[in-house]
Amino acid sequence: MVYQRLDGREHDEIRPMNIQRDFTMYAEGSVFIASGNTQVICTASIEDKVPPFLKGTGQGWVTAEYAMLPRSTQIRIPRTTSKGTVNGRASEIQRLIGRSLRASIDLTAIGERTIWIDCDVIQADGGTRTASISGAFVALVDALRKLWSWGGISCIPIRSFIGAVSVGKVEGELMVDLTYLEDSSAEVDLNVVMDAQGNFVEVQGTGETGTFSRMELDRMLSISEKAIREIFNTQRRSLALSDEEKAVIGV
Repeated sequence: MVYQRLDGREHDEIRPMNIQRDFTMYAEGSVFIASGNTQVICTASIEDKVPPFLKGTGQGWVTAEYAMLPRSTQIRIPRTTSKGTVNGRASEIQRLIGRSLRASIDLTAIGERTIWIDCDVIQADGGTRTASISGAFVALVDALRKLWSWGGISCIPIRSFIGAVSVGKVEGELMVDLTYLEDSSAEVDLNVVMDAQGNFVEVQGTGETGTFSRMELDRMLSISEKAIREIFNTQRRSLALSDEEKAVIGV
């Protein structure tokens, strides 16, 4: 019997995605992204300094922080500030977000500046890390657009669009963009980050309660690529780059 998804999607179909730019007042780039019922606020803030290991190099940096708000899930998650501990999952995810976005940008072109990416999950229904990456990329581009419009940089130094999606095996069936219920019962769980040239930035794969074959891995990567290309189209529509911006952007 073929597994029927509760929301009626095909196995290779992503959830409806909406990206709303300029979501907050102060950040140089800010985005609200909804992927199905998963909702994340992503901001990009420019700071005119770099970590000590980059001082004097002329190179910039992109780094990220990630958090789930206390009632973003079915039960309240205590804030890490009240617990006085570092959340290992959040730490791993924010490193993933930072690595993914650094792959999209020419860091030498922004000078000795740091762009802080903050991703705050306000509602979680699976795929929070991948939605954070896809939304944060748009916030990053907007921050760079502003820096360019202010004369701070000579181009918009984006090397490639970056998008991410989850994929897994549920009841023996391969499917993309898992909801929480699908993810929690998945035998295999992957998160895939890609650029617009079809290169992989990162593939995180785990056999949760089962294993996967080389053929299944190839299939999961294929449906992930199809899904991420749809995400790129959503990002492009949201960004609505002008002809002048397209002429100075590196993609």
